[in-house]
Formats: sequence, C-alpha cells, structure tokens
Amino acid sequence: MEQYCIERDALTPEIYESLRAKVSLQYYGREDVKEALSRTLFSVVIREGQVPVGIGRIVGDGRIVFFIKDVVVDPSRQNRGIGRMIMEELMCYIRQHGCPNAYAGLMALTGKEGFYEKFGFHIRPHEGQGSGMTQLVNTDLPS
Repeated sequence: MEQYCIERDALTPEIYESLRAKVSLQYYGREDVKEALSRTLFSVVIREGQVPVGIGRIVGDGRIVFFIKDVVVDPSRQNRGIGRMIMEELMCYIRQHGCPNAYAGLMALTGKEGFYEKFGFHIRPHEGQGSGMTQLVNTDLPS
C-alpha cells in the first residue's frame, strides 16, 4: 500500500505547474503563478515518497468566502484516495477559519461533480441559489 505524506502550505510554482500540466489544465506564466500562490490562503501537497502526486489550494478572504482551486491528482495516481485526502484537508481549514455561514465554492471540471458532492457541494442552481457564472478575461493578451 502506498504511503502518502501531507504537506500544508508547501505548494511551489514548480509543483503547481508540473501537476497542472499532467492533466492539461490552462498554462500560466511563472511570474503569474508565483504571484497567485503568494496570495493563497492555504495549500496542500500530497507526496508519495518525495514525488508530489496531488495538490489543492484555497483562495478567499479567510473568514466569509473560501474558493477551492487547483485540486489536481497525477493521472497515474488517481482513484487511490488522494483527491479525498486533499479535500478533507481543504475542508478542515475552511471549517476552522470560516465564520458561521461561511461560503465555500469551487468550479468542478466536467464529469467531476459527483466527487465534490461527497463533500457537501451541490450543483447550481440549487434551492434559492442561481447558476454559477464565470468569465475568462484578458483572452486577447499573450500568455
């Protein structure tokens, strides 16, 4: 059985870029990644030995709003409970730091909604909540 190590607030640009590339997520320039990670409230890196195999992070205001980002598991290590470990760590942080009725949100990749439902998230629209909405900005700028 694999031995995994959980590291809190250890996400580096190198780990971030490497794991996101393995699942073909949007590329961002190194300086943009460094700036974004410097503003992360909390992050988690899961390692198998010395190898990073999963990441996740939280952005937000630290009290009322928490947004889960970049939950990524190396495709060769998926379906081994690593995603669950990441989400348990992230949700623990939110429960510890959020005020009463704090808001936790995320945007699931297509087909991954069921995974997040296991942690209490629901698909919108839902009971008095409208649809989630997103917008990509600066798409005309070079990346």
